[in-house]
Amino acid sequence: MSTGVVVFTSNLTHAVRKNVVEIDKAVPDLRWLVLHHVPPRTLAQLLRNQWRNLRRNGWRWIPYQLSDLWERWRARDAAPAAGSLGSEYTAAALAGRGNVELMRVDDIHGEAALRAVARFVPRLGLSLAAPILRPTLFRVPTLGTLNLHKGKVPDYRGMPPAFWELWNDETTIGCTVHWVDEKLDTGDIAAQVTLEREPHATLRGLQLRLDEVGVALMKDAAVRALRGDPARVPQPPGGRTYRKPRLVEVSALQRKLHRQLAAPPLGMRGVLKREVGRAAFALWRGGGRRALAPRITVLLYHRVSDGARDNLTVGIEQFDRQMALLRRHCEPLSLEEVLATERVPRSRKPLVCVTFDDGYLDNYEHAAPILLKHQVPAAFFVSTGIVGTNQRFPHDVRRGNSAIPVMQWDQLREMKRSGFTIGSHSVSHIDCAGEPESVVWSELLQSRDDLRRELGLDDVVFGYPYGGRQHMNPQRLELVRKAGYSACLSAYGGSNVGTVDRFNVKRLGIHWQFSDQDLLFACLGVR
Repeated sequence: MSTGVVVFTSNLTHAVRKNVVEIDKAVPDLRWLVLHHVPPRTLAQLLRNQWRNLRRNGWRWIPYQLSDLWERWRARDAAPAAGSLGSEYTAAALAGRGNVELMRVDDIHGEAALRAVARFVPRLGLSLAAPILRPTLFRVPTLGTLNLHKGKVPDYRGMPPAFWELWNDETTIGCTVHWVDEKLDTGDIAAQVTLEREPHATLRGLQLRLDEVGVALMKDAAVRALRGDPARVPQPPGGRTYRKPRLVEVSALQRKLHRQLAAPPLGMRGVLKREVGRAAFALWRGGGRRALAPRITVLLYHRVSDGARDNLTVGIEQFDRQMALLRRHCEPLSLEEVLATERVPRSRKPLVCVTFDDGYLDNYEHAAPILLKHQVPAAFFVSTGIVGTNQRFPHDVRRGNSAIPVMQWDQLREMKRSGFTIGSHSVSHIDCAGEPESVVWSELLQSRDDLRRELGLDDVVFGYPYGGRQHMNPQRLELVRKAGYSACLSAYGGSNVGTVDRFNVKRLGIHWQFSDQDLLFACLGVR
């Protein structure tokens, strides 16, 4: 007999939908009722709310509202195609799951909602981005209702995620799943985790981390409860409850973080570069693309982390913003689509492909979830002898970096199942042109065989380490062909104009100093 789970929410975000999907995949024979609270607003109510917020926040409320409206308008045409990578988390896919009923209600505590929940007879309730629930609702599930709170209780009850921790200069942030009771965020703890605040963390970057940690934490707590082993640990005494900050406080925190994370001044050259990029992209969209040969630009990333700012790293918030830009302004292609291209077609939007080299753990923890959220396909090239070890990459040794965590084979298998492409980056990140032929041949064969054995790959693509022109030569490239690789990717810049050479796919490196405008300019493939 199937088990009923009811979800209470007022905002059916990607993170909320992902929570449902991941729990549904983990526990067989579940049926779901998702109660979406969307209260109607009359014109009089809207005006009263605007006046109340204007009095609370002052003049800042006006540009804040205008900015919010602008972002909503810009995002209206950013929806990717159905069936693409990550589409299982879309609202349409959730509604299409045969065991999920979506119910939109004007009042989550109204008679219609209460009757629907009572008829559903849920065993467990989940509060995900929900309004404050009353006992008449959260007590209906026989096991009770779990709430996902993106803060550490009892010290940081209330809202919003990570804001007050940054305000108070905390070195860690927390995420908690607790059982709902009559007060705000005071119920027994079912699961809790603490995250280190990285040196370059931004508010949005921390919130993105909490989104993913929250999915895993709620999944673990819900699975445990549904299997008859619910955790219930009383909260320690004390604590504090925080409220939504006023815009003046938001502005103060932004200034504080800007001082702490300040980048070097842009300078005249940087300003000129930004404006040239903006003008070039506008010219492209206005029809200037017709004057250029069609091209595909393959972007190369290495790390998505707030632990460093170097030429191999972009920030978490930055990467999320960049993938949103690619989805909105470009046409993201999978590597398979790029390699299948004999003659590059003309396109209204720049054709772009995303790739990663090396195999750092943050690719799995930060990059992959963001790519799935924006439904941007990507390929990851890993050094198979370093996967699942504590070894350092040669370039990290030269820089004096301590060991940076890398992905495990189980994580790569999960990424492959999600639809990402996994390829070879040799075994130990060698310089193919600098090493003896016997070493190169051995590494090509072993890396190929590692990927076939561990991931079940038939068609393996090679992204050669370091990627410069000087790191590959015709003799070594012939070894790549002879070893059975289906393609080879470089990393010395440039775009793939007119056609795609499968054994010299050009890539352009991206790092933290790329502004949004720099990225869009790079996607045009004219730099």
